[in-house]
Amino acid sequence: MKHAGLVLAAFVFAPAFSAAADEGPLRAAEARLCAAFEHGDAGALRRYMDPTFTLTDSHGHVTGFRENIAEVAAREPRYEVFRNHDQTLRFYGDTAVVLGITSVRGSAAGKPFDGEFQYTDTWIRRGGRWLIVASHASRLAK
Repeated sequence: MKHAGLVLAAFVFAPAFSAAADEGPLRAAEARLCAAFEHGDAGALRRYMDPTFTLTDSHGHVTGFRENIAEVAAREPRYEVFRNHDQTLRFYGDTAVVLGITSVRGSAAGKPFDGEFQYTDTWIRRGGRWLIVASHASRLAK
Protein backbone atom coordinates (compact mmCIF):
# COMPACT_ATOMS: atom_id res chain seq x y z
CA MET A 1 0.00 0.00 0.00
CA LYS A 2 2.92 2.32 0.72
CA HIS A 3 4.13 1.91 -2.88
CA ALA A 4 0.67 2.55 -4.29
CA GLY A 5 0.66 5.96 -2.61
CA LEU A 6 4.02 6.81 -4.18
CA VAL A 7 2.82 5.72 -7.61
CA LEU A 8 -0.36 7.78 -7.20
CA ALA A 9 1.64 10.82 -6.05
CA ALA A 10 4.00 10.49 -9.02
CA PHE A 11 1.04 10.26 -11.40
CA VAL A 12 -0.75 13.26 -9.87
CA PHE A 13 2.32 15.52 -9.84
CA ALA A 14 3.88 14.41 -13.17
CA PRO A 15 1.86 16.85 -15.34
CA ALA A 16 3.02 19.83 -13.24
CA PHE A 17 6.66 18.85 -13.65
CA SER A 18 6.17 18.25 -17.37
CA ALA A 19 4.46 21.62 -17.90
CA ALA A 20 7.24 23.42 -16.04
CA ALA A 21 9.89 21.65 -18.14
CA ASP A 22 8.01 22.45 -21.38
CA GLU A 23 7.36 26.13 -20.64
CA GLY A 24 10.87 27.36 -21.50
CA PRO A 25 11.16 25.52 -24.83
CA LEU A 26 7.65 26.58 -25.88
CA ARG A 27 8.26 30.24 -24.98
CA ALA A 28 11.51 30.04 -26.98
CA ALA A 29 9.66 28.55 -29.98
CA GLU A 30 7.06 31.36 -29.82
CA ALA A 31 9.86 33.97 -29.70
CA ARG A 32 11.67 32.39 -32.66
CA LEU A 33 8.42 32.33 -34.64
CA CYS A 34 7.94 36.07 -33.98
CA ALA A 35 11.54 36.74 -35.00
CA ALA A 36 10.98 34.82 -38.25
CA PHE A 37 8.08 37.12 -39.15
CA GLU A 38 10.00 40.22 -38.07
CA HIS A 39 13.17 39.36 -40.00
CA GLY A 40 11.60 37.69 -43.03
CA ASP A 41 13.17 34.33 -42.18
CA ALA A 42 11.07 31.77 -44.08
CA GLY A 43 13.52 28.99 -43.17
CA ALA A 44 12.92 29.53 -39.45
CA LEU A 45 9.19 29.64 -40.08
CA ARG A 46 9.39 26.22 -41.77
CA ARG A 47 11.18 24.80 -38.70
CA TYR A 48 8.48 25.90 -36.25
CA MET A 49 5.33 25.55 -38.37
CA ASP A 50 3.65 22.21 -39.02
CA PRO A 51 2.72 21.64 -42.70
CA THR A 52 -0.94 21.50 -41.60
CA PHE A 53 -0.74 25.00 -40.08
CA THR A 54 -3.83 27.23 -40.36
CA LEU A 55 -4.04 30.94 -39.51
CA THR A 56 -7.31 32.81 -39.06
CA ASP A 57 -6.37 36.49 -39.13
CA SER A 58 -8.16 39.48 -37.65
CA HIS A 59 -10.21 39.93 -40.84
CA GLY A 60 -11.41 36.32 -40.81
CA HIS A 61 -9.13 35.27 -43.68
CA VAL A 62 -7.83 31.74 -43.41
CA THR A 63 -4.39 30.87 -44.74
CA GLY A 64 -2.13 27.86 -44.50
CA PHE A 65 1.50 26.86 -44.35
CA ARG A 66 2.38 27.72 -47.97
CA GLU A 67 0.77 31.16 -47.92
CA ASN A 68 2.50 32.14 -44.70
CA ILE A 69 5.91 30.92 -45.88
CA ALA A 70 5.50 32.84 -49.17
CA GLU A 71 4.43 36.01 -47.35
CA VAL A 72 7.44 35.93 -45.05
CA ALA A 73 9.84 35.10 -47.90
CA ALA A 74 8.47 38.05 -49.93
CA ARG A 75 8.64 40.36 -46.87
CA GLU A 76 5.11 41.56 -47.60
CA PRO A 77 4.00 42.76 -45.20
CA ARG A 78 7.30 43.95 -43.79
CA TYR A 79 7.46 43.98 -39.99
CA GLU A 80 9.58 46.34 -37.92
CA VAL A 81 8.10 44.88 -34.74
CA PHE A 82 6.44 41.50 -34.21
CA ARG A 83 6.37 40.63 -30.49
CA ASN A 84 4.24 38.38 -28.32
CA HIS A 85 3.69 39.30 -24.67
CA ASP A 86 1.34 38.78 -21.72
CA GLN A 87 1.27 35.07 -22.49
CA THR A 88 -0.52 32.28 -20.68
CA LEU A 89 0.55 28.73 -21.50
CA ARG A 90 -1.66 25.67 -21.03
CA PHE A 91 -0.36 22.14 -21.52
CA TYR A 92 -2.38 19.06 -22.45
CA GLY A 93 0.19 16.31 -22.89
CA ASP A 94 1.85 16.83 -26.28
CA THR A 95 -0.47 19.75 -27.08
CA ALA A 96 -0.21 23.30 -25.77
CA VAL A 97 -2.35 26.41 -26.12
CA VAL A 98 -0.75 29.83 -25.81
CA LEU A 99 -2.89 32.90 -25.23
CA GLY A 100 -1.42 36.37 -25.39
CA ILE A 101 -1.05 39.66 -27.19
CA THR A 102 0.94 40.29 -30.35
CA SER A 103 2.20 43.83 -31.00
CA VAL A 104 3.10 44.60 -34.62
CA ARG A 105 4.35 47.57 -36.58
CA GLY A 106 5.40 47.68 -40.20
CA SER A 107 4.16 48.36 -43.70
CA ALA A 108 2.01 46.58 -46.27
CA ALA A 109 1.78 47.69 -49.89
CA GLY A 110 3.79 50.75 -48.89
CA LYS A 111 1.34 51.83 -46.19
CA PRO A 112 2.28 51.83 -42.49
CA PHE A 113 0.34 49.83 -39.93
CA ASP A 114 0.54 49.06 -36.24
CA GLY A 115 -1.71 47.29 -33.80
CA GLU A 116 -2.19 44.85 -30.99
CA PHE A 117 -3.92 41.53 -31.40
CA GLN A 118 -5.24 39.01 -28.91
CA TYR A 119 -4.02 35.66 -30.17
CA THR A 120 -4.45 31.97 -29.50
CA ASP A 121 -1.75 29.59 -30.77
CA THR A 122 -2.06 25.81 -30.70
CA TRP A 123 1.17 23.82 -30.63
CA ILE A 124 1.96 20.10 -30.76
CA ARG A 125 5.11 18.32 -29.65
CA ARG A 126 6.38 16.06 -32.39
CA GLY A 127 9.79 14.42 -32.47
CA GLY A 128 10.76 16.21 -29.25
CA ARG A 129 10.10 19.73 -30.56
CA TRP A 130 7.19 22.15 -30.58
CA LEU A 131 5.39 22.93 -33.87
CA ILE A 132 2.59 25.44 -34.29
CA VAL A 133 -0.51 23.99 -35.97
CA ALA A 134 -3.07 26.78 -35.64
CA SER A 135 -3.30 30.45 -34.79
CA HIS A 136 -6.13 32.93 -34.45
CA ALA A 137 -5.78 36.70 -34.02
CA SER A 138 -8.34 39.38 -33.13
CA ARG A 139 -7.48 43.08 -33.25
CA LEU A 140 -7.69 44.86 -29.90
CA ALA A 141 -9.33 48.28 -29.74
CA LYS A 142 -6.84 51.13 -29.31
